[in-house]
Amino acid sequence: MTEEEILVYLKSVNFDKQLKKLSKLKNKKIVFYGAGEFFEIIKKHYDLSMFNITGISDKRFYIEQEGQDFLGYKIIPFEKLKNYDIDIILISTLKYLSILDSLDKTFKDKRIKIEPLVKKTFISVLKEIFG
Repeated sequence: MTEEEILVYLKSVNFDKQLKKLSKLKNKKIVFYGAGEFFEIIKKHYDLSMFNITGISDKRFYIEQEGQDFLGYKIIPFEKLKNYDIDIILISTLKYLSILDSLDKTFKDKRIKIEPLVKKTFISVLKEIFG
């Protein structure tokens, strides 16, 4: 998807309103999971400064990259994520359902809330548009 298509999608799901609702998490320690183009576009066009961001994680990050900077956030390799004191993982990808399931299983023994940053899947938006 192009940046323009992603921005149209974010507008169609009222991402501004979703982000405002998430502002209630401002005192929680948050990790974004998903460091791809989707997150980069959100970071570029939306203000995420309301969050107490511990770092950003993605399976593409290596252990050697731990603590390095990515878009202004500390890299947390997926393998090390359980070692961090966090309250919430916000999944910042377009296809979050399988990741949500995987993270739920990985963190089932911890009290970490896991939810998508964008509450409406891209597929559901396409179905609404094209029937």
